[in-house]
Amino acid sequence: GASGGGRVSAVGALVTGANRGIGLEVVRQLARAGVQVHLAAREPAAMAAAIGRLADEGLQVQPVVLDVASPESVAACAAVLSERGVRIDLLINNAGVISQGDVLASPPQAFVDALQVNALGALWCARAWMPGMLARGYGRIVCLSSGFGSFASGLGGPAAYSISKAALGAITVKLAQVAVGDVKVNAVDPGWVRTRMGGPSATRSVEAAAADVVWAARLPADGPSGCLLRRRRVVGW
Repeated sequence: GASGGGRVSAVGALVTGANRGIGLEVVRQLARAGVQVHLAAREPAAMAAAIGRLADEGLQVQPVVLDVASPESVAACAAVLSERGVRIDLLINNAGVISQGDVLASPPQAFVDALQVNALGALWCARAWMPGMLARGYGRIVCLSSGFGSFASGLGGPAAYSISKAALGAITVKLAQVAVGDVKVNAVDPGWVRTRMGGPSATRSVEAAAADVVWAARLPADGPSGCLLRRRRVVGW
């Protein structure tokens, strides 16, 4: 099977919002491990540039256009991959947006955009690819969360972002409730990371954050599911 005998090359992965930041580094690390990775992004030009950078490093990664905020785009992407005979065993819900502003003053569209991309985008992708995982009896879904989306941590940060990441936590738990066989759904809080979103003064490297995501994507059969993971440990939602 996909998880047995060390036959990593049989595993197929899809990483959303993967043209830069943590997503791109997750693609890089999975590809180095022999996983057949599909790099998904909204903008074909940005996606092509990322694929080119990886090719320069000797890594062969497949591009696929995907706007997670659009259920139609997700369905079209799933159809394309199905036609190619691609099996997605690892789904990394990485695509995300952030806007500043508090709960009373942020414009309505900030909340709509955050929920569509950060929360519902992960749900649409899971609905597209999780049934195949369940049918095969193996799969890993990892949702990129944040301490700002954690009730246990106080739901800090910009309001729209915080609320959307809290909603993502609920989606993660609901997906885990229908996971059977060796299918696991978890969220990872990568911490404050030096990306375009996190800024240059952030405390964690992109490589370390991505490694935590890859670890969650390769959990053994006795690993956790329906959990929030921080620094490779289960923490409170």
